[in-house]
Amino acid sequence: MRKSIYEMTFTSVYGALVAKVERKGQTKVDVAKVTSWLTGYSVEQLDDLLGSDLTYGEFFQNAPSYNPNRTNITGNICGVRIETIEEPLMQEIRRLDKLVDWIAKGKTPQEIFDKYEN
Repeated sequence: MRKSIYEMTFTSVYGALVAKVERKGQTKVDVAKVTSWLTGYSVEQLDDLLGSDLTYGEFFQNAPSYNPNRTNITGNICGVRIETIEEPLMQEIRRLDKLVDWIAKGKTPQEIFDKYEN
């Protein structure tokens, strides 16, 4: 039986996101910056959570302060339009996926922030 994304550990899913960008020549620091921008966790808090037994669902449920500009993140991810996802938690997960995709395509965190803060 396959685990839901919500039940997977933060460490395993976040590690996969980092591996994705590193395969494309980008860095885990960039992933940390966009994750921090989206969720309000500091980069240091993200480091502290790695290796914990926190689930990915709990990571998003406990986010300190979502960036109000995150609602500007739209478009397709995994064949689904982010803005049409009805489940709020899944919408947040897909927003992070979109940000990580931008990093993997060579955008800098600042370019991404500039794009979504207008």
